[in-house]
Amino acid sequence: MRTALVGGGASGIGHAVAERLAGSGDRVVITGRRADALEAAASQLSGAVGDGPAREVHALVSDMADPTSAVAAMDEVDDRYGGLDVLVLNAGGPPPGGILDLDDARWREASELLLLGPLRLARLAMPGMAKRGFGRVVFVTSTAVRQPQPDLAASVVLRSAVTAAAKLLSREFATDGVTVNCVAPGATSTERRTQILTNRARAAHLGFDELDAQDLAHIPAGRAARPAEIAAAVAFLASDDAAYINGTVLTVDGGRTETI
Repeated sequence: MRTALVGGGASGIGHAVAERLAGSGDRVVITGRRADALEAAASQLSGAVGDGPAREVHALVSDMADPTSAVAAMDEVDDRYGGLDVLVLNAGGPPPGGILDLDDARWREASELLLLGPLRLARLAMPGMAKRGFGRVVFVTSTAVRQPQPDLAASVVLRSAVTAAAKLLSREFATDGVTVNCVAPGATSTERRTQILTNRARAAHLGFDELDAQDLAHIPAGRAARPAEIAAAVAFLASDDAAYINGTVLTVDGGRTETI
């Protein structure tokens, strides 16, 4: 049985990824900062579904932005399960704001969450993966790294840096069966999207439904993604079938991104 660690597993995309991996037979450890939400999510995800086997999902309170917490989390995974096979680096987005709206403190806070924290976990996990001869690291980023959104400056800048870092990481242990890739979601039906559109609606003096309709009109598919659709892309990159896919970005956006 593989062991997978999924960041932000209590809700949204992280929850959907945990559900998908657990349904495929992986032991899944979901992490986040809120113990109550994590425990509730782990309880909901665990157990058998229909006639299928029981799903094994565990909650582990950990703050990706806290170096001490990250080390403790990886130590616990090593002690309990003998190492990690799949690492899904998924973190909530920072507060919105333009490139000149964010002060140094907010840049540092966002950097710990989106860049330094994920890199720290990858640095802790990948050598063990290489030693065991198998590993999958998947960064969940955003299509904003290819088509920047001005009011999400911290996400654009730092997730772009994460994308570059993932490319470099993909070379480190490729001959040892370890791959590193990114999944870049577009508009997805999560609380995060609701928060972003609410802020934009307020700034534009528009109703939420009106702005939501305008946003969806720019998506060829005509709708936002379901979290399960992002999870399917992550699960594929984490699978044995994706062994020769390394250092790439898989965009899941309904055709919205206009770059080639």
